[in-house]
Amino acid sequence: MPDILLSTLNARYSHASLGLRCLRANLGGLHQRSAIKEFVIGQKTEEIAEAILNEAPKILGLGVYIWNCEESLKLVLMLKAIRPDLIIVLGGPEVSYESGEQQICKVADYTITGWGDISFGQLCAEIFAESAPEARIIPGIQAKLPDLASPYSEYTDEDIAQRHLYVEASRGCPFKCEFCLSALDKTAWPFPLDAFLADLEMLWQKGARQFKFVDRTFNLKVETSLKIMDFFLDKIAENPDDMPFAHFELIPDHLPEKLKEAIVRFPEGTLQFEIGIQTFNIEVQQRISRKQKNELARDNILWLGEHSGAHLHVDLIAGLPGETVDSFAEGFNRLVALNPHEIQFGILKRLRGAPIARHTQDFELRFNPAPPYNILSTNCIDFSEMQQLSRFSRYWDILANSGRYTQTMQVILADSAFHHFYDLTQWLYQKTRQTHAIAHERMVHLVHEYLIDSRKLDAKLVADALISDYRGTGGRSRLKFEDEKALLPLPRPQKHKKHTPDRQSRHIATSL
Repeated sequence: MPDILLSTLNARYSHASLGLRCLRANLGGLHQRSAIKEFVIGQKTEEIAEAILNEAPKILGLGVYIWNCEESLKLVLMLKAIRPDLIIVLGGPEVSYESGEQQICKVADYTITGWGDISFGQLCAEIFAESAPEARIIPGIQAKLPDLASPYSEYTDEDIAQRHLYVEASRGCPFKCEFCLSALDKTAWPFPLDAFLADLEMLWQKGARQFKFVDRTFNLKVETSLKIMDFFLDKIAENPDDMPFAHFELIPDHLPEKLKEAIVRFPEGTLQFEIGIQTFNIEVQQRISRKQKNELARDNILWLGEHSGAHLHVDLIAGLPGETVDSFAEGFNRLVALNPHEIQFGILKRLRGAPIARHTQDFELRFNPAPPYNILSTNCIDFSEMQQLSRFSRYWDILANSGRYTQTMQVILADSAFHHFYDLTQWLYQKTRQTHAIAHERMVHLVHEYLIDSRKLDAKLVADALISDYRGTGGRSRLKFEDEKALLPLPRPQKHKKHTPDRQSRHIATSL
């Protein structure tokens, strides 16, 4: 039984917490007395508590994030009710700021704010030595990255076989975008490159093929980016039948020629870029301290779409201070015209500690007091409009980002992307009162009804697009508007082994 148990509630089983593995790797002499046990949000609190207590730990280290903080509180309350002697140590971004105001921090024994790599191990050693500190809130020590032990050997064979592996070549961010906690960083700090590449090689040899880099600014130091990309290009050349899938977050207006030359060498299905645009509104950018050359960002996204096989996932945020529905719509249409594979339409959240809060009074920012602290209204967008934008975001994810409706989306958006999709959003919600759990076939029929009855579009045009999309993504039933004499597809052949995620694969298939 471990004396120290490290745990968190992940958003999905497929996720594996890099933070927990960083903590365990840096426990030093306490490493053998520790273990990791992860759970998923939505599991019964009683079941999680039982699984933890069956391990009989003396110390529980619990990672708390915006997506699991409410369930984590329930868990901590239950654990303390059953085993008051269990020492619970909290960490993570959700409890690193405004710690004294949070009930979970009051119930737990200790909270480590900021970096916990070194501080958690020190605290555990002090507890075992019966010299535990009196302070319940402990500022984490920001160690020099070369001094930290590598976490990657903490990934198990099960992790490698069944989960996304998160890796980081650097920490921090030099930019000051006020909606982001990274605005509080002084700069970006790189891990020693040779050691990191050796870790990637170790993971590869153990069977890892999906790598998600959590670096905020992967392309900040191009020479480093190139060496990491060369690692994957070498693996692609050596293993054409067993290629990797790598995800990187890019600065949108920084794409030098050397980086372009490397990017074009990646085959389709091996590379994904997450690109944060957030807003094209120059006044809003200045207000939130975001430095971005819009035209250069535009040109880079166009180039990536036209000259590379990379899957493009581009981010926008609705509800920023001073952003109106009209100005957001203008930016949205501008981004749609660049034709990325996905647009992640996010709603502004007030992350604890993020500088965006300084605009609360001037722009009448009203945030949900409960997680995820989403914006409810501003002096530019009222509550009803913000609710509609939230539904827009969800339906966009279902219809556009899923890759299931490529042909149909062209019909829907036509010459006015935001306006047409906003209208569809209103219609869908009035019709279903749902933004989740809408079956694929039902959505096909709903969209058909809307385009025919509300938009008065050509019946054959609409039917052809929907049937093509439905069949192309595996639909085998006869649709209500389909010719009764039309042949139904044969069962699809068994898929070959691949490492490109299904969603990205659909975008590739429909672009061929």
